[in-house]
Parts: sequence; C-alpha cells; structure tokens
Amino acid sequence: MDQTAVPDAAAAPAPVREPAPTPLTGLTAQQVAERVAAGLTNAVQQRTSRTVGEVIRANVFTVFNGLLFALFLLTLATGRWQNGLFGLVIVANSAIGIVQELRAKRTLDRLAVLNAPRARIVRDGVTRELDVAEIVADDVLEVRTGDQVPADGVVRRATGLEIDESLLTGESDPIPKQPGDDVRSGSIVVAGGGWFQATAVGAQAYATRLAAEARRFSLVHSELVAGTNRLLRWISLIMLVVGPLVLWSQFRSPDNTGWQDAVTGTTAALVGMVPEGLVLLTSLAFVIGALVLARRQTLVQELPAVEGLARVDVVCLDKTGTLTHGDITFDDLQILAGADPDEVEHALALSGAGAAGNATADAIAARFPHTPWRQTAQVPFSSARKWSAVGAADGSGSRGTWVLGAPEMVLPVPCSPAQHAGRDAADALAAEGRRVLLLARGDAPLGTSADDPVLPADPVLPPDLVPAALVILAERVRDDAAATLRYFTEQGVALKVISGDNPRTVGAVAARVGVPGVRGGADAIDARSLPEDLDELGQVLERASVFGRVTPHQKRAIVGALQRRGHVVAMTGDGVNDALALKDADIGVAMGNGAPATRAVAQIVLLDGKFSHLPDVVAEGRRVTANIERAANLFVIKNVYSLLLAVITAITLRAYPLAPIQLTLISGVTIGIPAFLLALGPNRRRYVPGFLRRLLRFAVPVGLITGAAAYAGYGVARALEPHAGVTAGRTTATLVVITASLWTLLVVARPLAGWKLGLVAGMVALVALIVAVPVFARGIFLLDVTWARLGLGVAVGLGAAALIEVAARRIGTHRPGGPLSPG
Repeated sequence: MDQTAVPDAAAAPAPVREPAPTPLTGLTAQQVAERVAAGLTNAVQQRTSRTVGEVIRANVFTVFNGLLFALFLLTLATGRWQNGLFGLVIVANSAIGIVQELRAKRTLDRLAVLNAPRARIVRDGVTRELDVAEIVADDVLEVRTGDQVPADGVVRRATGLEIDESLLTGESDPIPKQPGDDVRSGSIVVAGGGWFQATAVGAQAYATRLAAEARRFSLVHSELVAGTNRLLRWISLIMLVVGPLVLWSQFRSPDNTGWQDAVTGTTAALVGMVPEGLVLLTSLAFVIGALVLARRQTLVQELPAVEGLARVDVVCLDKTGTLTHGDITFDDLQILAGADPDEVEHALALSGAGAAGNATADAIAARFPHTPWRQTAQVPFSSARKWSAVGAADGSGSRGTWVLGAPEMVLPVPCSPAQHAGRDAADALAAEGRRVLLLARGDAPLGTSADDPVLPADPVLPPDLVPAALVILAERVRDDAAATLRYFTEQGVALKVISGDNPRTVGAVAARVGVPGVRGGADAIDARSLPEDLDELGQVLERASVFGRVTPHQKRAIVGALQRRGHVVAMTGDGVNDALALKDADIGVAMGNGAPATRAVAQIVLLDGKFSHLPDVVAEGRRVTANIERAANLFVIKNVYSLLLAVITAITLRAYPLAPIQLTLISGVTIGIPAFLLALGPNRRRYVPGFLRRLLRFAVPVGLITGAAAYAGYGVARALEPHAGVTAGRTTATLVVITASLWTLLVVARPLAGWKLGLVAGMVALVALIVAVPVFARGIFLLDVTWARLGLGVAVGLGAAALIEVAARRIGTHRPGGPLSPG
C-alpha cells in the first residue's frame, strides 16, 4: 500500500462551503465506519459482464425459445415423441450459451479487478491508495496529473491544479481550480495536483455513471448485431403471416388423417423458420473472442469492440509508452554558454520536485534530488502548454524564474541570437531521435506569491528568457514495435504517429520502427501548422503519417477528421493527453500501465502494456466477425427453404414435406455442429460493411434452390409410390436437403483446409450411420430408407448441389468483396 505524508492541516485555506469541512488529515476510522453504515459510499457496481441471473435469463427466456417450447408441448400431445426432440435444441443452445458466457465472465471479472481504478484517500493523517469504491462522503482525496476525478467535491487545496472537463461539458480549455471551486467526477487532471473533499459519491457522482457506461457488458450498436436483429424482425413478421396459413392448409390437407398430422406438419414448418442458433452464435462469438483476448492479458471492456477491431483501417499511435517504453530516464545535461552549472542543477531539482504524476519531472528529480532553493511560485506542466515554470529563492533573495519545456515553446520565434543558439542545439539533438527539453532563466516573476503559489488564470511565458541548459532524456524503443507496425502495414492498415514531442524526435523514432514513408525527422509535421477545419485536416492526414507537438485537443480533432473521411479509427495511448482521443475513437486502446483516465475511457486495455498484443487483438476481431458471417449463411439458408416449403404446402394443401425430427437431423449435421466449429476456426478476412446485404445475396438463392429441390424430390417419390403415403416423400426430401446442404457447407467453408474437409467428411459419415442403422433411421428419425428412395434423394440433391455451385460462382461468392470472400 502506498503511504505518503499529507500537507499540514494548519496551512490549509479556510473552508468555503457546507457540509462541514473535513480536516486535511482526513476522516477518522470511526467517521468512515459511520458513513459506510449509512450507505454513503462510492460502491456502485461496475462490471464487464452480466450477472449470473442476467446470463441465464438472456439465454433461456427468448421469444423464439418460447415459441419452440410451445410447439414442443403441442408435439408431445400428438403422442409422437420423436418429433419433439427438437426441444433438445432449446436445452443445447441455452446450455452452451450459459456455460461459455459464465466462463468468460469469470475471466473478465478477474481481469477487471486488476484494472480497477484506485484513489488516494487521506484518513487519520495518512494517504492510502484504495479502490474507488471505498470512498465515502466527506473523504479528503488527493489528485495528481493523469487522474480521473472519482467523486464530486470541492477543492480544499491546490497546487497549479488544472482540470479538463471536456468529457462532461464539451469545454475544450483546461480549467484552473482553486480552493472553494467545485470539481466534477469524470473530469481529468491535466496539470498540477491538489486535495478535495468528496461531496457526492455513489449513484450521485458522475464518475461512477461514466465508468459504468465504459465498462458495462453490452451488445451496443454494431452492424452484425443490428443486421441480425433486423433479420429476426423480418422472420417474425413472416411467421405471423405464414404460420396461420400453414396451420389452415395442414388441417385441410387430404394427406393428413387427423389433427395429430396437421399439428406435426405445422410444427415442422414453424420450427424450420426459427433461426434458433443465430443469436446464440453472434453473442457467443463475441464472448469467446473476449475470452481469447483475456488469456493474452487484453481486457475487452465493451464486447462489441471485438467487431470494431475487425473494421479498423487506421491506427493512431502515441509515441511515448506505445512505440517506446513509458519509463523516461535522465540521459545527459548540456550547459549552454553563459549559464552557471550550479544554478542549473538547483533549478532542475526545484522543477522536478512536487510534480507527481509527471514522468519527465520524476526522471529529473531522480537525478537532481536536493536543492537549498525554495519554490516561490509554480506553473505545472500541461500537455497543452508543453512547459512548466518555477519561481526560485534562497536565503539571499530571488533566484529568478526558470522555465522548462519544449525548446520551440519556451523560445518561440522570433528570438535573439543567444536564443537561436539554444534552439539550434536542441534541434540537432532532436533530429537524432533524442528527447530534449530546454531550461531557460528569466527575471520577471510568475505573478504568484509564496502565500498563494497557485497557477494564474491564464499563464504566459515570462519575457526575455535566456537559454541555460538542454536536458536530454532517454526512451527505449520497444523491441516489438517494428514487427507490430509491419503487421499493420501488411494488413492494409494506415499508421498515424501523433505525439506531443518535438517533430524531429517523433520522426526519427517513427523511421526507426518502420513507419511507411518516413525516413527521418524531416518527414514529421509540426502540429502547430495544422488547419483547424476538419476537412482540411483530413486532407493533410491522407498525405502525412507523423506529427509532433500535437495537443490533446488536436489528437481528438485528428481522430474526428479521419472518421469524417469514412475511416474506422483505433487510438492507442497511455497518457492523460490521449484520453480525449481514446474516448472519441471507434476503438480506444489503453496501456495497462497508463494514466487512470485513459484506462477508464478505453474499450480495450492491454493489461501488461505490451504493444505487441495489438496484432493479436485485430486478428481476433477479424476472425470473430468473418466467422459469424460465414456461419450465419447456414442458418438463413434453412430459414429460406423452410419458408418456401411452407408457402408451397399452403398453396397446394399438401402435407409439409419434412417432419420436425427430420428437420432436427438436418439442422444438426448441416448447420448446428458445422456452424459452431466454423465460428471457432481461423479467419484473417478484414471486415467489410454490408453484412446483411451479402448474407441475403448468397442465402436467398441457395435456400430457394434447396427448397425447390426438396419439394421436387418429395413430389416425385409420392408419384412413384402413391400407396406409401407421406413417409416415402419425407424420406426422399430429407435426403435431398441433406445432400444439397452438405455441398453448401463445402461452399461456405472455402478455402478448404484439412480440418474443414474433415468436418464435412465427419458429417457425411454421421448421416451414413443414421441412414444405415434402422434403429436410428426408422426408430428415431422416421426415415424409411430404401435403395430407390436413397438413389432418388441423392440424385436430386446432387442436381441441386450443381445449381448451388453455379449460383455461388455467378454471385462471386469467394471473389474479393463477395459474400464469402477470404479477404
């Protein structure tokens, strides 16, 4: 547990609002216990998965399960138990869905605990890091740069505290906060730090609602889900129209000798039109995708992000913490002409002190830990300003004002010859890919005092700054960065490196890791020259790939400009300056060791901070979505031929050509088992919009061919054996559908790897076993197979298979952009 000293309570400013202020030493243990007993806690459920009860309800109590259960009861009433075996579909679908989702739930919940936000809470005079849920009303909390404010409250003490509320209000500028000001949960600390007293926690605090929104288990809008739901609505409406007609025709049919036959025929028609496994397959594929990624230390906080991953065509990368390790270290110090080395070291020690949450300041403080100087004023570093400043003094008086930051921001043009010399030296180092800060001295005060050393409302650079030293920091390029970027390039994904660092430094690093078209620092663009208009910005982004000196709001604008041009954008980052862009991106990817604010708004968190997981993440998204589309064809084809047979029988007043148990056999060997295995197989196809259009483009003609062939086989068998009744026709129709559907499975499974051929061969062997063993064929599946019926069924089925092959080739099924294109 991290424990640090707290500021002297006597130094705190006077309280400014009710309820009664808590001392800066925090609540006592007794006061905390009283508030916990009263329910005044921040314990609002935040979860990445549904509860066990929700999982069971979602998988059991569905409209189609209810319809199948009602039909199951009616079928049992006929006394033909075999035809009621389709009820096993309800049990199997529900059981598979529940078991798989509960497995994923355990894994996701366990990883969510590792990623749970923490807060620094002051109690009994000691600052402790505790879960956000442990905050109680009136707690005193410390916040630092990079934190997301976990509760509503009022500032008690601030040191250059700046908060970005754009996620809440849309206000783009950071807001300086002073004692007495309100802070809203969900906002982000972008500079400085301070202490505030929680006034609204739990359900009353905005942060818990925001975090719950970012982490909840939800199948929010996605093309796959929306297309599936639209298809289900169409099927439901069709069943409302066709169902009564089939029921009427079956009671009027001369082929049916009693109400039992009529109910059996109607049940078969309706069961065939129910897409019993389609919804399960879609949700299950998302869950399994999240589970696979979880095993690779990747937490999916919103399951539809799995689909979004497959659609990404642009990845925006922050440099620090993504292309490089986030551990910044001090490398070298170059004293410039005319500067006093001792003064420089004291100024750096003062600049590094008290800047918690700033990795650069931490690195400087580790190298220069002590100084006799004291701080008289401070402007903390922020990603928007890209500089910080301190006023210094010692026993002899003022030691001037010292500014540390990006050279081109500390010494903007035009500048004096001495300033030019400092800029030129910094540019030369940046061109080598080194991270450089410039320390400059001025005599003008910052406009603050020792009694109130807080950030001015609109801090500006002191005038007449003189360059004193160059601070060179070291970053290690990730060993896996080049291979990761090469993967994206090979997959046709564009790369955009957007960083707050010097453009020359960013360009040099980008060239080292192999960003296409970048040879060095000269190829990077200074973001200060970028247009504000999103259309104009989009044109620049199409031409260039590396940008330096990008502010947090420019990162957000870059994401918006790319989206405006039709791109699906993933944004990766680890710093607070990335949070806004992560929130707006189609897929936000945060590093597990990054700022709490970035992890809170990201849809995916790389828990171990390894950039090399990103190809796995994208590949898993492509596998899941491509396989869902591939397997969905099998379900919809059955719905189409079942609908066609229902319409034909309603018109002709003939018995329905298939019994319910025969449809169960067909569904099992040509749809259920194959679709589940296909959904788990490898697939690298990049997702292309138009899921439902492509699905219907293939499934409708194939379903019509299969249905027409089934009824033709049924009719021919009835004509050849007029005294055999419906048994001969249904046996033949079953064999026709199985033969045609197994060929369809071969078409859908292409390109045919060895395991796919084994899958089809296994289904053929299973059908042969059932047909050959009378106890299965007659006793269970009501098939009266003779050599004549077998020959007729297979012959008609092969004829249908030939037409299906022709249709698939005409449609261009496996050409790029086709319904089953391998990508």
